[in-house]
Amino acid sequence: MIVQQPPSSNDEIDLIELFRALWRQKILIAGITLLVTLLAALYAFLATPYFQARTYLRPVPQSNLDQLNETGIYKLTPEEAINRVAGGLSSYDNRLEFFMNNQELFPNLTERGEQFEQAFAEFNEEAFEMLFPDPKRTENRSAFVGLRLTYPEGVAGASVVNGFVAYVLELERREIAEDVESLVNNRLASLEMNIEAQRANYEASKEAKIASLLEESALKRAQLQDELAALREELRTRRNNRIQELTEAISIAESLSIRKPTSPSAMSDSARSGAQVIRTEVNSRETPLYFMGTEALSAERDALASRKSDDFIEPRIAEIQSELAMLENNREVEILREREGEDLYLTDLAELREEAARLKGIKLDTDRLRLVRLDQPALDSSKPIKPKKALILALGFVLGGMLGVFAALVRSLANRGRELQAP
Repeated sequence: MIVQQPPSSNDEIDLIELFRALWRQKILIAGITLLVTLLAALYAFLATPYFQARTYLRPVPQSNLDQLNETGIYKLTPEEAINRVAGGLSSYDNRLEFFMNNQELFPNLTERGEQFEQAFAEFNEEAFEMLFPDPKRTENRSAFVGLRLTYPEGVAGASVVNGFVAYVLELERREIAEDVESLVNNRLASLEMNIEAQRANYEASKEAKIASLLEESALKRAQLQDELAALREELRTRRNNRIQELTEAISIAESLSIRKPTSPSAMSDSARSGAQVIRTEVNSRETPLYFMGTEALSAERDALASRKSDDFIEPRIAEIQSELAMLENNREVEILREREGEDLYLTDLAELREEAARLKGIKLDTDRLRLVRLDQPALDSSKPIKPKKALILALGFVLGGMLGVFAALVRSLANRGRELQAP
């Protein structure tokens, strides 16, 4: 420090005089230095020491997640697993819930009369730090997740870190198990809905087929009945026509006095013998019907007139009646209606039931599920990170010395001023 004085050769203070003045004030300088150093020492040795505990987690091999991935409904890679754990470790809710359940680990956290949540919020902000790989580093970089806790004396830091990590791992395993269970239940519900849909579709298809068969039978029956009615009408018409034809032939035979069956040549011979000639010109190859005689014609006409049914005349009528009898009972419809164990006829039912059985057989052992590998557990530290006693003592000694020198200079200048003002 340079002290400006009025320009006078007697008042000039050279370096030698400065050192002499400081030497004369050595007791003051030493006292102030000692006092400040003692105050620094009191702080260094009486301040609450703070320690650090840290843990590191690394990804597990893929084989450790095979049990989970082999379920076929949940996929998790080692990178996704460690990211889940990292998210759980950094979650404020997880930390708060852990500390609410383990307040005995923090005996001094609420000494100031604050509510636990408020005290924990301050502690969480200052004490926890997540550790991740340096993104700028590209060589020998391996994935890991770390958690560092800075804690005051009286807190079991290693127990807190290790306990919290175990709590988060158990929480993540439980959440994964719940996710798997939810997925299984949802898939089983979907399969059951699919099975019910197939059953409903089968029932609808069966009813549609039965309706189609019954409609086909009804149509076939109506067609056969129409054919039967047409055949009977045709036979009745033919019979009536035959009766008319016979009646006409009987009339002709009576007029010719033909009672017995005869032929044109026989009638010609009979006429010559009686000196009576009857000439008949026949253009048809068949013998006229009236040559049958009235007796035969009348007998046939009477038989036709008294006939109750003409069905035996046409063989097709017997075939139609047989077909109608078969249509009375549709055996295919009866079999469909009486079918039992209809699930056997569902095409995809076996596959769906197989998948449902596989899903019901999924038993996830969360105790054996390793999401991360504990690379380094947290350990209690014997050396506090603060206060740094040596540094505080050194700073106290330097600051005390500076204050002592400054006080000595001020005192020397004050004495010098009084000497100059004296007569």
